Amino acid sequence: MLNLIFYAFAALTLGGSLAVLITRNVMYSAFFLLLSLIGVAALFVLASADLLAVAQVMIYVGGVLVLVIFGVMLTHKPKPETTTGPQAARPNYILTQHRAWLWPLLVAAGLFTAFYSLISRIHFSLFEHRAPFQTSVDTIGKQLMTEYIIPFEIAGILLLAALVGATYLSSQGDRTNNQ
Repeated sequence: MLNLIFYAFAALTLGGSLAVLITRNVMYSAFFLLLSLIGVAALFVLASADLLAVAQVMIYVGGVLVLVIFGVMLTHKPKPETTTGPQAARPNYILTQHRAWLWPLLVAAGLFTAFYSLISRIHFSLFEHRAPFQTSVDTIGKQLMTEYIIPFEIAGILLLAALVGATYLSSQGDRTNNQ
């Protein structure tokens, strides 16, 4: 069963990545990237790398991808209509609008059913432990605060310097544009 779950998420990741490359519409490409990133996070969960899975979802799906989608939505310009006359613009508008929600609804219902049946059948042995257990988050947190404290602090200082530099450069760009 675990192999089937792995292959399903690997197929989701590879399919989403391939669709990002093939799709010409940038908005659809961003949504396929969402599928690919969620598939990678699920593969991290299967590999017992829960910290990487949470970081994948929080940073890439929650931050970078949302930023990309907002950027596409704010810069996308619709194509102007070239048809003339009131009937030429919308011949079967009402008929196509009622059918437009059918396929997404069927796909969403199918995905919900598949994921619900998959999650309800999984045996989570992690939840059966009565004693406190140590996860990779605990291990990485302890190592970052003891063994790797110097590289961790240097990385924090570099990120702070990059943030200050980006703020300074953006303020200089605003001054030259206003003059």
